[in-house]
Amino acid sequence: MRALCVSALALAVVPVIAAAWPRRDQDGDEAASFDETYRGRHLRGMKSGAERADHLDHMAQALRPPGGGRWHVTVDGRPLHLMRRADGTYLSMVDHYRSYPTALEAARAAVDELGPGRRLTVDGVGEGGHGVHA
Repeated sequence: MRALCVSALALAVVPVIAAAWPRRDQDGDEAASFDETYRGRHLRGMKSGAERADHLDHMAQALRPPGGGRWHVTVDGRPLHLMRRADGTYLSMVDHYRSYPTALEAARAAVDELGPGRRLTVDGVGEGGHGVHA
């Protein structure tokens, strides 16, 4: 009977501990590139790992978030500017208010926000409508 109680207690406690356990860095799980069609839109992204070697860029390299590199993402061939937050998540120029764990998820969310028939402009922001305009 005691073994049964211990097993039941373990089954109840393990999910709680797993949820509270610190997650490992997302960069280990994120691919270096993607190329897919999402809701009829062609999403392409590539993480540039090229680091400048000159001594003037050492401060910028030191301040770069873990995982390094920048994402170059396009939606139907038009650039989508992504920004990396200090916590490692991404937000896009289309949606400044939510962040996403991966660049691919941020690109998909931008497609969702744009909706059908709207395209990114050359500067990476959707045509008309949404967003903050200064």
